[in-house]
Amino acid sequence: MEEGQEGEGKKKSGLMALVIPLVVLTAVGGGGGWVIGNMLAPQVKQAEDAAKAAEAASGGHGGDAKKDEEGIPPISTEANGVVALAPITTNLAYPSENWIRLEVALMFNGPPDVQIAEAVHQDIMAYLRTVSLQQVEGPRGFQYLKDDLQERVDLRSEGRVSKVMFRTLVIE
Repeated sequence: MEEGQEGEGKKKSGLMALVIPLVVLTAVGGGGGWVIGNMLAPQVKQAEDAAKAAEAASGGHGGDAKKDEEGIPPISTEANGVVALAPITTNLAYPSENWIRLEVALMFNGPPDVQIAEAVHQDIMAYLRTVSLQQVEGPRGFQYLKDDLQERVDLRSEGRVSKVMFRTLVIE
């Protein structure tokens, strides 16, 4: 009879040895999330205020919705001649079941030109449809992709774009 009670005590202590660290780790994770959230809150508010100001400057009558209806990608102009292109999502040439999503921004020499930015957007999308997964694998493949896109943008913009800046690149 004593052996049965001793086994039960070991089970309870084993369960407590699991529950206590789990509770402590949950509290530490929650506290860390709260601290990080409070650190990022001013930046998020600043970005929201900038978006509201940009909408108010454009008259607030939904110019981007009109562009979507016409099939023209929405383009946002930022400070210092930087133009953020709409995200590009397309499938790769091989294997065709893999998709690529790319967000880039263009730095113009002088005032930004929306027509050139739209032409560059379409040219980048057409180029990405010809790329295979093996061409963009690894750091060297990524560098080749950056160089190829910079060269295409230089040709398309006739030197008006000084730099292509990658914001995100996701391959699925």
